[in-house]
Formats: sequence, C-alpha cells, structure tokens
Amino acid sequence: MKRCLIVVNTKKEKSNSLADELVKFLEERGIEAQKFAFDGFCDINPFYGFDFVVTLGGDGTVLFASRGCAHFSIPVFPVNLGEFGFIASIQVEDCFASLESFLQGKSTITERSLIEAELYRGGKIVSRMAALNDIVICAKEAANTIDLNTSFNSLPLCHLKADGVILSTPTGSTAYSTSAGGPIVDPELDAILLTPINPFSLSSRPIVLNGNGEVEIKINECRVSEIVMKSDGQKPVKLEFSDTIKIKKMKEKAVLVDCTQERFYSALRSKLNWSGGPYA
Repeated sequence: MKRCLIVVNTKKEKSNSLADELVKFLEERGIEAQKFAFDGFCDINPFYGFDFVVTLGGDGTVLFASRGCAHFSIPVFPVNLGEFGFIASIQVEDCFASLESFLQGKSTITERSLIEAELYRGGKIVSRMAALNDIVICAKEAANTIDLNTSFNSLPLCHLKADGVILSTPTGSTAYSTSAGGPIVDPELDAILLTPINPFSLSSRPIVLNGNGEVEIKINECRVSEIVMKSDGQKPVKLEFSDTIKIKKMKEKAVLVDCTQERFYSALRSKLNWSGGPYA
C-alpha cells in the first residue's frame, strides 16, 4: 500500500480536519495520501492509480467511491460521518485503529454487487450508469403516474402503472426500496430487487429476481411530460417515450473494508429498530 485517496465530503463539518489527521497518520507510515473534495455530486473518476480509498462522510460518499473503485478493484475504507451508516460502518472513534489493522492485512474485506443500466434509444446505447444501491426510473415531478412494460430474461413480467420503479441491489435494499415497501435483503445474496413506487394496482408487488438475469423496462407513452432515470441519487438522465433500459449485475464488484455481516445486522437493530417489537 503506497498511495491513498481520501474522499472528503465537504458537507460534513468534521471531514476536513479528520482528513488532515489521516494524511499525517498515513504519511508517518510511508504512504502518500491525497484529499479529494466531494460535495454529493461528481461526474469524474479520480481513483485510478491509488491502492486504497478512505471515505469521510455518509453512505452517499461510499456509493460514489464504490462506483468508481469497482473498475480497478480498489478497496474502500468507509468512515461514517453521516446519520445511518449502513455501508459507512467504521465509526470515527475507531477509524485509526481500524485503519492500522487494514494496513497490516488484518481487516475483513467484503465484495458487494453493483448493477448497471444501459439506455437504448433507436436501437443504440445512449447512456450507461452504475449503482451500488439502486437505479430509479420515475416522473421528474412527484405524484405522477408513468407507464412501463417490464420483463426479465426476455419473459414478460408486468405492465406497470406507478410513480416509478426501483431496481435495487441487496446492499440498496435498506435504502429507497425499503421506503417504498421492498424487502430487506442480506447484502451477501446474489439478487436484483424490483420495487414499484406507489403502483396503481394493489397486485403490483415487489419481487426478488435472480442476480444473474437481466431486467428490461420500456417507457410507454403517458401524460407525464418528463421521465428520468437516476443512479444512487445522482443527477438524473432524461428519458423519452419508447426508450428501453436494460439492467443487470456488473462483472466488477465493490470492495469494502470491515462491512461485515455482523455490522449489517447491528445497523438493522440500531438504525431501523428492527428488533422484533417496540420495546426490544
């Protein structure tokens, strides 16, 4: 380990001062460390050439780093400065000891699946996006019903009229998908979740699909003027009627440090109060 990039979430008050401490900590161990300012949205990939990445922020900062690092198999060391910390599981008070363990090769390294969406227009790919949490297709303005045809591995799945649809990884099952009524899925499972957003029909229920398959969604004409697609809550891509989106699992995986199964279930209990009863 010779080079480290520290992603500093500029919206988190403690992030910059903690980054300075980490730079000093790493340089004392002969590791070159650089800082990268992240304000929640970024279209560039600054990760090439680094041996590992430290993120200082919440889960959104980890999502940004994981999408960019997956292509290079760069491990992400996620320090939690946010509210939930499902993925950013390393607490500030533990980060230096945990980082020392990581540098000594003693940390638990886990891999998480990402999904990618290809946008076809007129038979050609016009856009691609990746997500560690989810791909969302919806009306640009809230509370507007759109019309979608969905299929899985070329087999018709459903004709969906809803505010939109969420295609989620197991990691993202605790994010927007859960808010829309989707199931919580162990992040080590191999699956793609399809969760309708406020469907017109009560029979349109969330479904857990084989992670090795491909979901296809066609945008049908409707009264909504603007429909968009978003990856992990990033800047939306505008869709047109007759567009087709194909979503499947990426070959590359996110490499995360100390995002263990134990910490995931601990977060369920402490963050979502998933404890079996109101007084447990």
